[in-house]
Amino acid sequence: MTVMSTGLSGLLAFQRALATTSHNIANSSTEGYSRQSTEFATNTPNRYGSSFIGQGVYVSSVRRIQSDLVDAQLRTSLSNSSYADVRSAMTGRSDSLLSDEATGLAPVMETYFSSLQDVADDPTSLSARTVLLNDADTLAKRLAALDQQLGEQRTAINGQIAVDVDEINQYAQSLATLNRQIVSGYSLGSPPNDLLDQRDQILGKLAEKLDVKTTTQDDGSIDVFVGNGQALVMGATANEMVADHLSGDPYNLDIGIKSGTSTQPIDVTRFMTGGELGALLETRTEVVDKAQNTLGLIGLNLATQFNDQNHLGLDLNGELGGDIFALPEVSVSARTGNTATGALGVTIADVGQLTASDYRLQYDGTGYRLTRLPDSEVVTLDPDTAVPPDPNVFYADGLRIDTNTIAGAQAGDSWLIQPTRFAASGIEVTMTEPEDIAAAAAVTANTSVLNTGAATIQDVRAIDATDANLLTRAVVSYDATTASYSLDGVPIPATDVTVDDDGFTTIEANGWQLQLKGTPVDGDEFVVSSNVGQTGDNRNLLAMLDLQDTKTIQGQATYQDSYSNLVADVGTQARQAQIMAESATSVLDEAQTQRDSLSGVNLDEEAANVIRFQQAYQAAGQVIATAGTMFDTLLQVLRG
Repeated sequence: MTVMSTGLSGLLAFQRALATTSHNIANSSTEGYSRQSTEFATNTPNRYGSSFIGQGVYVSSVRRIQSDLVDAQLRTSLSNSSYADVRSAMTGRSDSLLSDEATGLAPVMETYFSSLQDVADDPTSLSARTVLLNDADTLAKRLAALDQQLGEQRTAINGQIAVDVDEINQYAQSLATLNRQIVSGYSLGSPPNDLLDQRDQILGKLAEKLDVKTTTQDDGSIDVFVGNGQALVMGATANEMVADHLSGDPYNLDIGIKSGTSTQPIDVTRFMTGGELGALLETRTEVVDKAQNTLGLIGLNLATQFNDQNHLGLDLNGELGGDIFALPEVSVSARTGNTATGALGVTIADVGQLTASDYRLQYDGTGYRLTRLPDSEVVTLDPDTAVPPDPNVFYADGLRIDTNTIAGAQAGDSWLIQPTRFAASGIEVTMTEPEDIAAAAAVTANTSVLNTGAATIQDVRAIDATDANLLTRAVVSYDATTASYSLDGVPIPATDVTVDDDGFTTIEANGWQLQLKGTPVDGDEFVVSSNVGQTGDNRNLLAMLDLQDTKTIQGQATYQDSYSNLVADVGTQARQAQIMAESATSVLDEAQTQRDSLSGVNLDEEAANVIRFQQAYQAAGQVIATAGTMFDTLLQVLRG
């Protein structure tokens, strides 16, 4: 190689270096751009005698300055920050809704119980009774309003889930296209740096939507996996993600993935974590679903138990009380594609055993299995205890499940049962007349004036308003010879008489319960009769007031305790999400700074490179000029 060609190699090399530096400067503000560096290498030298003479320089590569580890850490930080921001915003809205006195349930519950006390203090006051019905209506409407606003949050979350899924599919298609172009670029012998930057930029945007894991192949393409290993992008192929009601829940969107030639998506909702999508799914399950279910559980317990207690008293017209509240039906949704026809019959058998959970009933071809959601915990189905028992009726968690109402069930059929999810919106006050409030106890009891024993009446109360003999006068007498009791001369079964360790005797008959203290003597009598006419009696109202402080919800919490626990739980989640968001932002800033320090364009450094490469370019040009002068001199010598 001559001096001319050596100078020319330098001229071309530094021209390319200047082009790379110019490219860096031009893209100094381009998001996701990684600065590039021109790598030089010496041409193979020629041997002249005992020495080697250099033959100039060539550009071996234009290297992209980046680190896979740093980029992976940035993607993780993007995912965590997006997750925390969305979780904080969504949970904060629910916290504000439930805890605010203007929108929360606690103040109206307190007002309702205060009105109950006013009626108990003056059971004949129509104005106090009217206020109580108004406050009951306010309570029911507040339950419905809270449920409606939580439902609106659910709708907003579902809408954003659908938007995110569409964006994820767009990113996946872009990644597949870039994979194809990058593989083609590598096949030409050098890495397509700008395309690699574009791919990393899209991977970062994808990471903001959900957690992703990547694997780089030998040909330069990258495979992208989500969830617990579901393939989203494989080389030049992108699988489609869908948002649909895949689990049979008509109100919550599920996430599915279509792979290969399959047209039926696989439900992967439970595997979707991290990023905005993970935060939306988790907030919907842990906050919105739980809040709606808990509100429904509180409302059902309160409405059912106050209805039941009102049935056990007498109103101002001397009649047994009716319902104060109307109760909603249990929500049951059949999975799309079920073979079975008809509607599964589900009712609430015991509201005290009801949980704030959804359930899935599945038929496996031979029998039914019930699982509690979202944990898929199997719940024992207890058989019917009626005489004779119905083999198609089951009981579990306070529910009565009647499969007689469906036909043709095949293996794989399933039903989503949501006892409390929408109950808060379905509770209404149906009582319109204040006189219908049953403040007085249904029955009263007296000892016979002829009694000589020490037994005294401690309490008498109605326990079964459906018993036809409830208000019928009855005489309980004691037989010392057999140590037993009889009702109007008919022996009372021993199973209906209990004596506790404190000496209290409890007798149940005709739909009422009589409690005695002490031991009667032979022939002592106790008369139980209707309490009609005792309009000033407030015993049934006092029993209603006792419900306020009774742990009626699963035997673990009062109405107000249950709501307070819900507010505390959502508030704790909101605070934790806020702290997480602040921390995640800090970590993201650090990761971005680390990436920028490695891959970002430093204009001062690039300006120095321009001067350096310009001078080298000019020097190479001078070498070429000198080589030309040498050639001219040689020609002149040869001509002379």
